[in-house]
Amino acid sequence: MWISRSLEPWVRGLAATRPVVVVTGARQTGKTSLARRLFPEHSYVSLDLPSTAAQAEHDPSTFLGEHPPPVVIDEVQYAPGLLRHVKRVVDQHRGERGQFILTGSQPYALMQGVAESLAGRAAVVAVEGLTYAETVAANPNMPLAERLLRGGFPELHADPSIDVADFMRSYVATYLERDLRSQMRVGSLRDFERFVRAAALRSAQLLNKAELARDVGVSGPTSAEWLSLLERGGIVTLLEPWFSNRGKSLIKTPKLYMRDVGLAAFLMGITTADELTSAPLVGAIWETFICGELRKALAGETGARHLHFWRDRTKEADFLVHAGGAFLLADAKWTEEPETRDAKRLLQICDELPTGVVRRMAIICRTHDRHPLVPGTSPVEAVGPADAAGLVTGEWAG
Repeated sequence: MWISRSLEPWVRGLAATRPVVVVTGARQTGKTSLARRLFPEHSYVSLDLPSTAAQAEHDPSTFLGEHPPPVVIDEVQYAPGLLRHVKRVVDQHRGERGQFILTGSQPYALMQGVAESLAGRAAVVAVEGLTYAETVAANPNMPLAERLLRGGFPELHADPSIDVADFMRSYVATYLERDLRSQMRVGSLRDFERFVRAAALRSAQLLNKAELARDVGVSGPTSAEWLSLLERGGIVTLLEPWFSNRGKSLIKTPKLYMRDVGLAAFLMGITTADELTSAPLVGAIWETFICGELRKALAGETGARHLHFWRDRTKEADFLVHAGGAFLLADAKWTEEPETRDAKRLLQICDELPTGVVRRMAIICRTHDRHPLVPGTSPVEAVGPADAAGLVTGEWAG
């Protein structure tokens, strides 16, 4: 079952104007399927097989002779030396578009090679998991809790019979055994797995590197290195706070979020809908989910809209979007029926910003109907997950 992706027209457009398109992102986000679906006339080769990767790395001329463009080359990070030879082929045929579609699961190493070898020749597309709207299109009747547990992994929504816990367990093992070992040396994979689970338990919280290192029992430098590895690998993201020069009392520490809500729930030890809805961490899981929705929505925006959060010593807004001097404020709450008091923090923050710059405020919750929560000159809406993406990309800035 193919699940249509909202970024399909964007990728096609890039291939029509650039000789190389690089599709990157974490494992199992649908990069390979997307490339093969959109470019069926291209030949396909995967460097996942060590012998093929070795040929591409050490005998690239022969490799490209056997796999000439137009071609989809999958898992290209296993042969970084190939990129220089791709550049040579592209330069020989500069008028041809969409010659190479390259995919890779380790963004940092792949992007480093692209920057060095294909600057000015390659367009880069970062693929994340499915959006809420895409999962609804695939399975309209799936309960929300089940949707959260499956996260954004396309395979879990294309085939609902797959056991989520088994999939996640295999995903973590693959990441630890393959991607981790290929990127850096870790003395104990068991310690690193504990570190990943400890990071997941802190999703939607301010990042405290010292506490994270102490709880896992590793040094501060090791903790920082491992956190950077998780960020590069698309497992976690750090949301930066918004602050201006005059806001000296504002918190300047980033918040830690898991990029996939389903993986976050699994690493927290939550595997069933009943466990999810009764878990003390359900609020953090919901906020993690909403952060992902907003981040994915803004990734496709051509305008300069930036996602942050607001926090000072007394109040916090989970999300702040800034665009051209205008602001959107939003909180994520695991409730179906938000109350007026739920908007109190947003209204207080609104009062601290210059008059008129806050254009929209919202409580993003499980409501089935979008409706005004606080009327007046500074209105607050109650918004469900289906409307969260449109909330940040709508016409409100400027």
